Amino acid sequence: MSFTLPDLPYSHDSLDKLGMSKETLEFHHDLHHKAYVDNGNKLIAGTEWENKSVEDIISGTYNNTSVAQNGIFNNASQHWNHCQFWEMMGPNGKTIPSSLEKNIIENFGSVEKFKEEFTAAGIGQFGSGWCWLVQEGDGSLKVTKTENGVNPICFNQNALLGCDVWEHSYYIDFRNKRPAYLSNFLENLVDWENVASRLK
Repeated sequence: MSFTLPDLPYSHDSLDKLGMSKETLEFHHDLHHKAYVDNGNKLIAGTEWENKSVEDIISGTYNNTSVAQNGIFNNASQHWNHCQFWEMMGPNGKTIPSSLEKNIIENFGSVEKFKEEFTAAGIGQFGSGWCWLVQEGDGSLKVTKTENGVNPICFNQNALLGCDVWEHSYYIDFRNKRPAYLSNFLENLVDWENVASRLK
């Protein structure tokens, strides 16, 4: 199944006053994400992965020792990551639904404790990668971090929220201030309704 660059679920300038500029989204979505789509399609053409879902490609190529398979994984995984990322943000959705809030409090003690842990994971991810709020098979929630394009699919986890901490996600707006970017992401950009809808 070929990869397709999805349209953003909001206009490029709709997050501008919330801390993610039109310029960032033009670079991040229109150039970086598109590159993962284009490169991924070239790499899977004529291979066993050509007609597989992106999730199957990620699972099947993760930790493969083949250089070609690693290239497929990196582009497929980053394509999936970004598809989720755009949907996890939005100009609305600042209030955490009660079902999600209850789950967060049960697992972290408070919403603030969760935000502290999530921010710390993002700050502590050395180099490029992601930080996540995931749901395990037993229903429990936890915060994780992954390097480069690795994501919760690789560990059979359900991704509820992910934040891209590659520099291209924040450098235009925040320069090298990753902590400020993460704080702004949690306070102003997350679409908590979308996050809640991912609970199983």
